[in-house]
Amino acid sequence: MTFRIKKYDFDYGRRMLLQKSAVGAAAGVLAPLWPTIADSADNTAKAYPEELLHIEAYTKGKIKPGDVVTKDNVEAVKDLLDPVAYMHVKTMGRRIHIVESTKDVTKLYPAPYLAGTLRNKGKAKMGADGNVYDQAGNPWGAGMPFPDPKNGIEATANLTLSWGRHDYSQYAVRDWDIAPDGSLAYQYDFVWAELNTTARNDDKVWNGKKDLLRYQSVWFTAPNDTAGSSFLNIWSYDQRKFPELYGYLPAFRRVRQFPTNQRFEPLVPGITLFLSDAWAAGDPMGTWGNYKIVERKPMLGAIGSRNFMGGRGGAMNNYERPVHGGPKGQTFHDVYMELVPECLVVDAEPTGYPRAPVGKKRTWIDVRNGMYVAYNTYDRRGEIWKTFEPHYAQYSNEKLTIKDDSGQPAWSWVSVLSHDLQANRMSRFVQAREVTGGYKSGYDNSIMKGEDVYNKYLTVQAITRLGTV
Repeated sequence: MTFRIKKYDFDYGRRMLLQKSAVGAAAGVLAPLWPTIADSADNTAKAYPEELLHIEAYTKGKIKPGDVVTKDNVEAVKDLLDPVAYMHVKTMGRRIHIVESTKDVTKLYPAPYLAGTLRNKGKAKMGADGNVYDQAGNPWGAGMPFPDPKNGIEATANLTLSWGRHDYSQYAVRDWDIAPDGSLAYQYDFVWAELNTTARNDDKVWNGKKDLLRYQSVWFTAPNDTAGSSFLNIWSYDQRKFPELYGYLPAFRRVRQFPTNQRFEPLVPGITLFLSDAWAAGDPMGTWGNYKIVERKPMLGAIGSRNFMGGRGGAMNNYERPVHGGPKGQTFHDVYMELVPECLVVDAEPTGYPRAPVGKKRTWIDVRNGMYVAYNTYDRRGEIWKTFEPHYAQYSNEKLTIKDDSGQPAWSWVSVLSHDLQANRMSRFVQAREVTGGYKSGYDNSIMKGEDVYNKYLTVQAITRLGTV
């Protein structure tokens, strides 16, 4: 590969990130990132030095695109992985495929969400009540409210207000839960739906519900003994308030309202997914506190289009993925990671949950799109409890392009590794094309197609009906 002539010594980028971590500086090292976003396809070149744009330069040739990180060479990128991912490679047989870094930041967003971010840049303010408003005091509209977050709460607001970055998202999820001995303990199909009423890409309020942020539901469709279990979250716009959480359990044939601490428990037996884990922001940001940016650094993240359709050798028809590692060769998905030039490392504590088993969470956030690339939680003793590792893609490659309502390639998560280290149970799941029950993944009108998704999936009556079908 050909590198630019270097104007800076090798460690310049990393030293500058360390200096910036304490002062709330704007994203970018050589120049502010955001003015370059819409300038060119290679819109990171002016913002970062060579060592932060190319893994081969960063590792001084020890790792290059096309390589596979294993226990034999992981030390070369140890500082680019969260502690759990490093342990996965070092001691559990995990492999990570390395690809070229994405230089065009527009490929890291749904196009309507990026357009809203650019349109509304500079219009957000954090109210005295800890909520985000526009300059007129209205609930936030489209895009990231804080493209250049100056503190941990602003960075978390970018995650919280629009999880999937679509006005409506419907994820058909196929999950495999791996026991400590490496065997498959459970396999579930479920559907996760998100409908934002505010913080929408059209800058409008859905059905006049400006006091709410979102409706979110999840219902299980397989296997038979779990099918019908369903849950509904109703989020207030006020981030100091706990969501209303309802669940329908077929065995009891009734809906019940759950306490707030239910957010830190598995949804069904064997799975390690908690409601609190969603998008590293599964709880209202005002129910957590002591936010702080503890570091700025490069990271490895699974963010590129190579992850679409399962990557190398994947089961293209349903977007499933090859697996490897662990005691029986089925603990980890194949994942394609790349060098992310600048991440914020944000810590927070669950101040609104006095009985929460979680003592702290740490989130690594890519400054270019405000999305997290790694997430760890710690128990009350300060020991790492869980990791929740996301993998993203623009849904476009040489074989297939899936477009969103704007006519541009869709963008979303493609898979997750959720590992409870203390129980040594791994849940790995994918956003499949379709799951049991005929439910398909999709976004906005591309999936709605005139359907009344609110009444069909996002009310107490809806989850009752879904549980008895």
